[in-house]
Amino acid sequence: MNKPTIAKLSLLCLLGFSAMAGCSKKESSDESSPAPSAAQPAATPIDPTTVASVIGTVKFDGTAPEPAKIDMSQDPDCKGDNESENIVVSGGKLANVFVYVKDGLGSRAYDIPATAAVIDQQGCKYHPHVLGVMAGQKIDVKNGDMTTHNIHTIPTKNRESNESQPPQAGPIEKTFAQEEIMLPVKCNQHPWMKMYINVVKSPFYAVTDSDGKYEIKGLPPGDYTLAFVQEKLGEQDQKVTLAAKENKMVDASFKE
Repeated sequence: MNKPTIAKLSLLCLLGFSAMAGCSKKESSDESSPAPSAAQPAATPIDPTTVASVIGTVKFDGTAPEPAKIDMSQDPDCKGDNESENIVVSGGKLANVFVYVKDGLGSRAYDIPATAAVIDQQGCKYHPHVLGVMAGQKIDVKNGDMTTHNIHTIPTKNRESNESQPPQAGPIEKTFAQEEIMLPVKCNQHPWMKMYINVVKSPFYAVTDSDGKYEIKGLPPGDYTLAFVQEKLGEQDQKVTLAAKENKMVDASFKE
């Protein structure tokens, strides 16, 4: 084989190898690039001239149980109210019940609130005891105590997390992508510390106050299922039909 032929073959092999290397590099780059995230769907418009609201009171039927006393003696920096919050009743009214529109909203989309929800730790207890947020909304967890806390979320649908937070440390930011009701949060340092986060798809939710009262505003007219959820006493559902501009009262009652 003459020298020109050998040179031509060598050049072809070199070009072929370079092309293969270039293809291989491109494929590797494509495989390592993250897939683009889905854009947040635009919020479904709601006519503000037609919106309705639901208000009501959640009661406790029967004699309210005496709140259990919490022994905080293991940590001298834990000072404050030492009563359990699993059932809080005042004057026959039940606090810390999560109320939300469980069904009837269809495929509507909603803007995620720009303002973060806040969980504070004071007196070695979580404040609030029951929190509602929208999926994707930021939550700032603060430590107002002079002791180290531990924020341990124990979800069934979302990602679990477990982080320590020293005194005077900056807030720990949390978000939850999936709808989940009564998601438990506890402190591994102080076993009595517990709270619940409720993650929902819409802004139509509330938590009953110390008088058992709640209010859900801005609902478009329609047929809905309201869910009332209490950490120890379970869930009750009620149907409600709202006409344009209607303010309807829907009460609920729990018992042990």
